[in-house]
Amino acid sequence: MSSTSTQPPVVQSSNDPAGPPDQDRTDRGPSNRSRPGGLLGRGWVVALLGAVVPVVLLVAWQLASTTGLVADYQLPPPGTVWEAAVELANRGELWMHVAISTQRVLLGFAAGAALGLALGSLVGLSRISSVLLSPTVGAIRAVPSLAWIPLLLIWLKLGEDSKVTLVAIGAFFPVYTTVSAALRHVDPQLVEAGRAFGLHKMALFRTVQLPAVLPSVISGLRLAMAQAWLFLVAAELAGAALGLGFLLTDSQNNGRVDRVLLAIVLLALLGKITDTLIGVAEKRFLNRWS
Repeated sequence: MSSTSTQPPVVQSSNDPAGPPDQDRTDRGPSNRSRPGGLLGRGWVVALLGAVVPVVLLVAWQLASTTGLVADYQLPPPGTVWEAAVELANRGELWMHVAISTQRVLLGFAAGAALGLALGSLVGLSRISSVLLSPTVGAIRAVPSLAWIPLLLIWLKLGEDSKVTLVAIGAFFPVYTTVSAALRHVDPQLVEAGRAFGLHKMALFRTVQLPAVLPSVISGLRLAMAQAWLFLVAAELAGAALGLGFLLTDSQNNGRVDRVLLAIVLLALLGKITDTLIGVAEKRFLNRWS
């Protein structure tokens, strides 16, 4: 018959300055967890505060253009840029530029992110793969985006394939880097616990390791999306008949600074929209895996 010892319950002394736990929690009112972020946790407050800087910049832009601080031919006022947008939209050109650029980014991002996730997982999970591949991938990552354009034009010609491939190259490296680094630093005790429950290889990766590095994966995807837009402009500047990069080049050649500014604003808006969509997906994935 085994003997078991029962530890007496620990009773907090009444003269403890911290007071009883329940009483202390009651005296201090609701916990901060019940009202996360206070006012900053409300969507409309976040949206309102986020609009402050753009509005200030817009007002400063208007004042700089209309007061003569900057010449009109160097910095047209926002109204002139809006008129250029309306003109291109009425002619049906604006939506074509936006649509083709967005398509190139999404296709290249999907291909580059998928390859980055696969190779990053391989390098992060396998020591021999890390030794074999990390030096080469690190060297390729140091190649500037513009250096790929002549080679892609020779291999894939001046078409959609070369542009999407360049975007995929830009999206690949942030995902590869974040995933491989995060998997190397997964808690070994968590992995051993998964193996103790009979999980191995893909089941262990899908059930234990991937949820552990999910925040890092999402961060890599957001960086990859930003890189995809950067590499898109490089691809379209090198040679395109449609797209926002083409709009930049064509407007520069024609001296249309208003259209140049329009293309820059559209790139900023599209980049923010795609980043926001990834942020929404992040919340759903984290809620599912948490």
